[in-house]
Amino acid sequence: MSIAAIRILLGPVLLWQGKQVRRTILRLPEAEGPRTGQSGSGAPLSVLLLGDSSVAGVGADTQTDALSGRLIDRLSTTHHVTWRVIAKTGWTTRDANNALADMTTEAFDVVVLSLGVNDVTTETGLKPWLTLYHDLLNALQQTCQPKLIVVSGLPPMGRFPALSQPLRWYLGKQAKAHETALFATLSNKPGTATLPLTFDLEVSAMARDGFHPGPAVYDAWAADIAACIQSHISA
Repeated sequence: MSIAAIRILLGPVLLWQGKQVRRTILRLPEAEGPRTGQSGSGAPLSVLLLGDSSVAGVGADTQTDALSGRLIDRLSTTHHVTWRVIAKTGWTTRDANNALADMTTEAFDVVVLSLGVNDVTTETGLKPWLTLYHDLLNALQQTCQPKLIVVSGLPPMGRFPALSQPLRWYLGKQAKAHETALFATLSNKPGTATLPLTFDLEVSAMARDGFHPGPAVYDAWAADIAACIQSHISA
C-alpha cells in the first residue's frame, strides 16, 4: 500500500495526532547570542546560515552551542570567518524565500541551508516544495553569489520521540521522500553540495522537547558541514 493510500486511510488519526502535538509539545526558545560576527585568522571566508528553528539554535541555550557556533569554531581554525545567521522557528521554504527577498544584497562565499521540516508538517506537496527550493537556490545565487551552497538533508522525523505513532512513521516517510527528491534534482547543479544527516541521532542527545537537536547533535552536524565546506573550498 502506498503512503498516499495510507494517508487517506489514517487521515483522521494523523490529523488528531498532529493537533495534539501542536497543543502539547514543549516550546523551546531560539538560542541566545549574536547572529553575526567574525572569528579566527587566515584566509577570509564569509558564511551565511539560512533556515528554520534548527539554524536558529532551538535546543541549545546559546548560539555558541548551536549549529552556527559549532560550525564557526571549526572553520575559524583555518580561516578568518565572517558569518551571519538568518533563521526563525516555523519557517518554511516559502518563508525563507520571502526573507531573502527583503534582504540587502550581500555576498557570501558559502551558504548553508536547512529547510523542509515545516514544509513536511504543513503538508506542502512535493512538486511545489521542489519549485520553492529551486527558486530559493536561484535567488541565493543572484543575491549572495556564493561559491558553494550546502544543502543539508532533512532529519529522521520517524525517530522523533515527540511524535506518536503512526504520525511519527508517516512524517518520517514524507521527510525521507522530500530529501530524496531534492537531492536527485541537485545531483548535477553547479555550486551546490548535498549533505544527508548521516550521524547517529540518539534520543538522549536531542533537546528536551523531543523534536529539536541538542548541543551534541548540533556539534556532530557542524562537523559534517565543516568537512563538506573544507573539501570544496580547498579543491
